[in-house]
Amino acid sequence: MAAIVARGGWQAVAARRGEAVERRFRASGAAVALIDARGAFEEGLLAAQTLGRTAEPPSAMLICVSRTDIDRLSAFYEAGATHFLSSPFGDAELLHALRFAARGAEPRGGGEAGRGLLGWRWDPERRRVQLSPLLARLMKLPVSIDRVAALRALPADERPALLAELRRLTDASAVVQTLPSLGRTVQHLQSDGRTGRVLALIEPLGAPPDVALLLREAMPRIHDSAGARRWIDHALAEHAPVELVGITLERLDLVNMTYGRAAGDALIQSVARRIGEVLAEAGGPRPVLARLDGAEFAVIARHSLEPAIPLIEGALTRPFVVETELVLLGGRLRRVVSQRGDDATGLLKRLSEDVPGENTSIEALAIQVRAAIDSGQIDILWQPQVTIASGEIVGAEALARWRHPTLGELGAEMLFAAADRAGLALALSDHVQLLALSRAARWAPTLGALRLSINVTAADVARIGFAEMLLDRIDRSGFPRDRLTVEITEGGLMAELGEAARLLAELRRAGCRVAIDDFGTGYSSLAYLKALPLDYLKIDKALSQDIAGSARDRIVVRGVIDMARSLGLSVVAEGVETAEQLDLLAMEGCQYFQGFLCAPPLATAALEAMVTT
Repeated sequence: MAAIVARGGWQAVAARRGEAVERRFRASGAAVALIDARGAFEEGLLAAQTLGRTAEPPSAMLICVSRTDIDRLSAFYEAGATHFLSSPFGDAELLHALRFAARGAEPRGGGEAGRGLLGWRWDPERRRVQLSPLLARLMKLPVSIDRVAALRALPADERPALLAELRRLTDASAVVQTLPSLGRTVQHLQSDGRTGRVLALIEPLGAPPDVALLLREAMPRIHDSAGARRWIDHALAEHAPVELVGITLERLDLVNMTYGRAAGDALIQSVARRIGEVLAEAGGPRPVLARLDGAEFAVIARHSLEPAIPLIEGALTRPFVVETELVLLGGRLRRVVSQRGDDATGLLKRLSEDVPGENTSIEALAIQVRAAIDSGQIDILWQPQVTIASGEIVGAEALARWRHPTLGELGAEMLFAAADRAGLALALSDHVQLLALSRAARWAPTLGALRLSINVTAADVARIGFAEMLLDRIDRSGFPRDRLTVEITEGGLMAELGEAARLLAELRRAGCRVAIDDFGTGYSSLAYLKALPLDYLKIDKALSQDIAGSARDRIVVRGVIDMARSLGLSVVAEGVETAEQLDLLAMEGCQYFQGFLCAPPLATAALEAMVTT
């Protein structure tokens, strides 16, 4: 954003961290502040409040917000904001909004523009260097001076560095250089691609930080097994008592089996972060957190860890996000205290001897699937589907959940993996479809306009007479056909293309709409899409989240959306988690989205409350 502003002829001073906002604003002498709060509402509001409380606040404060945050703009108004711009917008819109904000804005300091500013400007047309009044006074130079005289005013050892940085400058680029002769300062050099001017702002820095303290806070506190042993042996050698709390994560094997090893590794990192956060919140000396092996962690300290146990237990009872589903992980804790003669090996061995039973396996779950269906443990939650342009909830996808009596809530992928292992995939699919249809048929009138999306599997597509079976199930439930969308995964289509085409055509003739689900995970063939009678294409969550990545990622997503739109299909983005992702998807022409940015899967009462508010 700073580069865009610079190309528009402005001198921009950027601050990416909240703690630098006030300091850089005071040093800049600027009359206008531009805050980019898209996808970072709370951070942007804090920056606005910080600037609004300064002794000389900006005369104009322009806030860029995501479209979904417009209803919260009053908080920025109260903080002192004067203008706002809602995404999506382009470079031209941003520059015009900035010009309108700057119109009438008085320079800070009672009308003396840049009264406390340290800076200079090289004008190639005039062949002169112009210094700000304060810089001219500090260096005992006139405010306008030729380039040779300006260079000679610098200490000899600083001239080569400045010339080297000036040679690095290209159109609209920026570099930073330190200036020891002016104390603890850095010089921001910027090239104006339109005029050829070189602009420089000299920023005074505060007191030097406590580097050791910052490093201690920033460095990871998660040790491996070898690091834990070294720490324990060192503490015991100093005759200090050592306490350990062992943590065994439950259901990690199920996550690895259902979602893949990469998802399991990411989950372990999330667990470590959360445990570290609650230990930090507990105050006092920070314990050491170590991952011993697989699903095993240990918290190690030279003081009593008993008060930390309920904090860790509470952290592990809250659900974690795996892919786009909430997963209840849980953990088993045990505590041991060092005794005379212990070493690290003996202490860790005693900790492992207290580990209760093994993790539940996918095979164990497979044995329980039939009983779960028969006893009513299978439940349905609803994932809202939202029109991007208006923010209106227009539909809901039915998602299965297993209310396991001992493991808590298990997601659809884990449930169907267990059913597939047990040879009950078709029975489970029938049960979930019937349950979703019957529940939706009893929705309150406030949900009477919503579309319902249900999933069919590749095994369903291969069944003889499945279309007639499904239509009969729909009619018996009482849910109207014209409000139903049948979703089939891309992999299911490719495996049985001919049967899938016939099935989808029959469902559409009967009044239903059809969608390809998770597009982007399989073959993604344009030829197949052309051959199939479809209404919607649902972009897989991985593509939706990639759009905020590299330029190449965005090009791929743009191509998928353009392809679908050219075929007359509506596009639904799955797994949208941030306002930035939503804004970029909207700019590329995506019409609908679902994901945690709107809401996690909801019970019926929560869906009703969300639609009516």
